[in-house]
Amino acid sequence: MGAWRLRAAGGYTARANTALALGDPGMPVPDALDAVRAFAASHGVPPRVTVPAGSPWDTAVGRAGWVLDAGHGAGAEVAVLVADLRTLAAARGGPWTVTAPETPDDDWWALGLHGARPTPTQAHVVAPQGVPTAFVLARDAGGAAVGQVRASVVEDHLHLSWLEVVPAARRRGLGTDLVAAAAAWGRGRGARFGVLQVALHNTGARALYASTGWTEHHRYRHLVPVR
Repeated sequence: MGAWRLRAAGGYTARANTALALGDPGMPVPDALDAVRAFAASHGVPPRVTVPAGSPWDTAVGRAGWVLDAGHGAGAEVAVLVADLRTLAAARGGPWTVTAPETPDDDWWALGLHGARPTPTQAHVVAPQGVPTAFVLARDAGGAAVGQVRASVVEDHLHLSWLEVVPAARRRGLGTDLVAAAAAWGRGRGARFGVLQVALHNTGARALYASTGWTEHHRYRHLVPVR
């Protein structure tokens, strides 16, 4: 819809089920928001617009009465971080083994979903066909899964998501090792730069990324209509 992209993926993740507003929608903003509502209703997802923070579209959607999606537990305000993959912190090494298979195994899913199996929608969003993707997994000396991250390459960018470390393994360098393994995998497939998204309220993750070479590029916000 002009420079807006309307997206739906069965309700799984806010980013995959929102209108991304990056420019002129080709119509007055109130009409565009009506179209967002209709599109969302037709796909059975809540209406939501994602806007770069401080952009004209952030202001325009706010003026139309849409507000921050404060009820979104994963975070309604997000920082987009970038890095030169050549300058990221190297792996520290620890009592774990890190691998980067290109198919998620049961342990990878179980760690990320807290023991559950993925639904078809989750599998479609997280493990799409035709996109080079690694499902980086760390195991301790006993073979138990203790950390993970998802990495995918689009052109020369490595996109990271779903970084998880079990509580017992935190603050020991495992997060750094997972990101380093993902970066090495991405460089091997032609990626030069990294990009990831982290909720502003996730101060622990933001501190990890800042310490390993990531810098903030911009922020975005999820907005929803007042119900």
